Order: sequence, then structure tokens, then C-alpha cells
Amino acid sequence: MQPKNDKHLSLSEVHESVDTTRAVGKGRRFLAFFGPAYLVSVGYMDPGNWATDLAGGSKFGYSLLWVLLMSNLMALLLQSLSARLGIVRGRDLAQANREIYPRKLNFILYLLAEVAIAACDLAEVLGMAIGLHLLTGIPILWGVILTVLDTFLLLYLQKLGMRKMEAFIIALVAIIGFSFLAEMFFAKPDLAEVATGLIPTIPSSEALYIAIGIIGATVMPHNLYLHSALVQTRKFPRDDKGIKRALKLNFIDSAIALNLAFFVNAAILILAATVFFKAGRTDVAEIQKAHELLSPMLGAGTTLAPILFAVALIAAGQSSTVTGTLAGQIVMEGYLLLRINPWIRRLMTRLIAIVPAVLVIVIYGENNIDALLVFSQVILSLQLGFAIIPLIHFVSDAGKMGKFRIKPIVQILSWIVTTVLVYLNLRMVFNEGIVFINNEHTIIAKVLVVAGLAALVILLAIVILYPLMRKKKLVSDPIVHHEIRPLKELVIPEFKKIAVAIDFGNDDERMIAFALGQGMKETQYILVHIVESATARIMGESTDDFETRKDEEQLTAYAEQLKLRGINVVPRIGYRNRVDEIVRIVKAENADLLVMGAHGHGGVKDLIYGETINKVRHELKIPVLVVNL
Repeated sequence: MQPKNDKHLSLSEVHESVDTTRAVGKGRRFLAFFGPAYLVSVGYMDPGNWATDLAGGSKFGYSLLWVLLMSNLMALLLQSLSARLGIVRGRDLAQANREIYPRKLNFILYLLAEVAIAACDLAEVLGMAIGLHLLTGIPILWGVILTVLDTFLLLYLQKLGMRKMEAFIIALVAIIGFSFLAEMFFAKPDLAEVATGLIPTIPSSEALYIAIGIIGATVMPHNLYLHSALVQTRKFPRDDKGIKRALKLNFIDSAIALNLAFFVNAAILILAATVFFKAGRTDVAEIQKAHELLSPMLGAGTTLAPILFAVALIAAGQSSTVTGTLAGQIVMEGYLLLRINPWIRRLMTRLIAIVPAVLVIVIYGENNIDALLVFSQVILSLQLGFAIIPLIHFVSDAGKMGKFRIKPIVQILSWIVTTVLVYLNLRMVFNEGIVFINNEHTIIAKVLVVAGLAALVILLAIVILYPLMRKKKLVSDPIVHHEIRPLKELVIPEFKKIAVAIDFGNDDERMIAFALGQGMKETQYILVHIVESATARIMGESTDDFETRKDEEQLTAYAEQLKLRGINVVPRIGYRNRVDEIVRIVKAENADLLVMGAHGHGGVKDLIYGETINKVRHELKIPVLVVNL
């Protein structure tokens, strides 16, 4: 349950940068933990949620308010599990996945996480662009391009430190909250009617579809990665008491932050219900249309309402984009152990989001922006199960979590919530797939969609079952070796002839030294070098080119220097094929040990040099010592 003590720390530049041990008193101790959940909460009020909230309120009044409340409770449960993983194990979700799942599956999970972050960033880009358009009148296309500038804002915030970044996000959340509090004042909803919306009802099949959209757009997969890392920015005692206190205070932090997010989403739905539904405008599901109608439908003197609406939209987009970049850093470092310059990482994520937005606006016009927002939510839905399912596996594992694993009742509740969310998201994705298939598209496109949906289901099954199968295998392993075997008489080998493969590189001395370390005073050493020039490959021993002469001189020089030290050594030159010649010389000299070097090559060089060692090893029956150079 101890955090990692190596260099691969989650958000290493701010890891344990907030020291909670110095806080005196309950109030200050809570404030020391106060912050991570607010960075997470902005993902629950980002522009991607606004369209479903507007549609639910304008079409069905307050009747779907209970769906928002249920979604918020689900989010609170899952975010508390994410925080528990980071606090107890000192791992973020990406790091935990990397430790459990096989490399190829982890790479797929990494790609899915990156796609989800890009989709979320797309929603934030569009939200900010729309907000700027509504507030200033600039074209949405220019607004999209201007969002590149917030890359530099994030870099500035990172330099200021974690607490100041959290303060900035909390300030943006406060702007959003104040804006909608003022909107509620202008709209004057009947609180008794609003309360009826907390009673679970589904008025129609269309309401069910919107309810699915609300739930599906609530829990963001990148937030689970983010929360498990952000809680590690707090330094606290790593004993049972310290961990228990950290879990408690982080849960309170999450409850407050996510309830504020619930207030924002509920305010959007209530505003749409009060202003549009009651006036018979059940067609308002687009952000721009809602903004246009606010002032005339609220009446004279309420010109401030649409301004506050646009300001809140910009604040939601800006706050979400900061946290999205942090999530991208966590995912890349956790899965790939790869760190890149923060501004390059931010620019990459933002460009991936901007390009499709610009293309849609240029090709189809600004009227299709809301459709692109919906598409971003569908992409997010694809990834949700791949974040939730591993998380529940990890926090349920007694071997890793110890006494802090979640209780059976919480496990059952978590799996129920996961089943509901995954089902609803799969249903949304499959519905979109069916619509695509029924439209006039090419056969190849339809086949690719069907194959993609099938692959999605298979991948989900693997993610669910692999940790269970791995745990079963680990449990059964000790039974195989149940008896403690005593070590019998150890026979230490004495090598009489040791062959050393030399390539005339910078590490020849190291290779020879390792070989000498394996021998005795009377051991004979065979220095082996293979000439691979074009002439040598054709003519073999008959060759007399410049490279062959130089190689022979160098090998002879090595041998003479060793003989001066009293070492028994003979040089042997081979030609043509490296593997065949090394094997031939070793066998001809009756060597009983071969020493070879591994240079740690990657890519194509690994195929060349790595394959040499493997092929030689399989051709010989004597030990082969591989020296990492």
C-alpha cells in the first residue's frame, strides 16, 4: 500500500507538493485536502453536458431532474473509488492498468483514453468558441482557432504551482455557479414544481433517450484517471490513521464539488424548463438558440441573462480544458512511461480537437456544431467502460488494497452502477451505429462500423475477465510449489575454453573483462570476430580486402596484448554469415562457454542484433553469457 519510490510518480512535478501535515486544526486540515475534486468537477459541467440538459428541460420540464441527481450520486461513488486508488496505493488509474494488463491490451486502453480526452477537448473547444461568439459576435471558426492560446495559460498556471491552479479553477467554477444563480433569479422557477422533478418518472420513449444521454454524458472517463492522480499531490502520513483521514477528507471534498456540479447542470435544466417548456418552446436543444431566446422570453430588463449564459459557457470550457490536459499527461506517462514537454502535449491535444471542428465548420457550416457536440459525447461513451471496470477490480483487490479495499456492499453497488452506465452508453453507441448503417453509406463503411462494434464488446469482455483470471492463476501458483526444496550439492563449473565474440566497438574491453571473470588461470580464451564486408561475404577465406586485413590486424593486436598479461588466447576470424560462423568456430574450438554482447538496440537494430544472440544460443549446447553493453 506504499506509494512508488521510483521516478515514475503520477504528475511528478507536483507529487506531494501540498504538505497537509503542517496544517493545525480540523478546519485547516480540511482546507489542505480541499481542491482536487474541484478540478474533477469541471468535467461534469463542461459544454458537452449543456445540450442534454437543455433538451431535457425544454422538452419535458422538470421531470428529468431526478436523472441528474442519480447521475451525480453515481459520479460521487466512482470518483471516491478513483481517489481511494490514488490515496491507498499511490497509483493513478493508468499506472495500475499498466501493472495488471498485458502490454498490447494496455496500448489499446491508452489509445482509447487519448481518443476520449481528445473528444472531451473537442466539446470544450466548441463550447468556448460558441461562448465567445455569443458574447462578442466573432465567428465561431475564429473562436475555435483562438482556443489555441489557452495552451500558454496552462503553462503559466503550472509554473505557479498546484494550489494556485486549483484556485484558478475554483474561481471559474464560482463564475459558472454565480451566473446560473443569477439566471435562476431572473427566471423565478416555482420551487414546489421543481421538487416534483425529483420523483422518478419517464414521460415517454423520447424522454428515456434524453435520460440516457444525460447519464451517458455525466461520468467522464478521463476524470477517473485525473482524480486518482490529483489526490497524490497531497502529502500525508502513510500509516493507517493518515490514510483513513485522507480518504474521509477527500470524500467530503468530492461530495461538495460534485454537488456544485449538480447545481450547475440542474440550473441549466430548470432554466430551460421554466423559460422554454412553460412557453411551449419544446424545440430548444441547441446552445445558441437557448442564448437567443433567453432575453425576449424572460422579458424586458433581463438583457444580463444571455450575457451571463455566455460567460458561464466560456468559463466551463476554459476550466475543462485545463483539467483535460492534466488527464492527457497522466494517461501518457502512466501507460507509456513517456514524458514530453507540457506545451507540446497541450498543443497536440488541442490541435487534435481543433482540426475536426474547423473541418465541420468550413464544410458544413456553423449550424452543425451541436451535432459535433453530440458526436463528442458518443466518443466519450465508448471509453467509459474501459475506465470504470478496471477501477473496480483494483479497489476490490485485498492483496493490493489490504484493509482499505471497498466493502462487499460497495462492490455490489459499484458493479450495478457500472452495469447501468455501460449498458446505457453501449445502447447510445449502438443506436448511432444502427442509424449509420440504415443510411446510404457504402458496404465497406457499414462493415467497418459492425466490426468496430463487435470489437468493442469483445474488448470489454477481456477487460472484465482478465484480472479475475490473473488473480485465479496467482492464487493457484503456490499450490504447485507447496514443498520447500533444499538445495543439494552445488557443482560450480570450471570453464577451460571461453569464446568471446568481438565486434571492434567501444565495449571490447568490457566484453573481454567479463570473459576473463568467468575463467581460471589455465583457461584458454578464443577471440572471435566475423568479417562481413561485401567481398568477404562472396569470397570467404580467399578475400584480401582492406577491411579484412584491418580486422585481422586488430584481432591479432588484442591477442598479443592479452598474451603479455600471461593470458592464454588465440584469435579466430570468420567470414560471411555472422551466426553460422560464430557457431562453427565455437564448436571447432570445443569452447565450453560463449560470451556475447547485447547493445540494447531498439526497432530494426533489435531485429538484427537481438536475433543474432537468439539464433546462436539455440544452435549451441553450451552456456551463453550475454553482457549488456
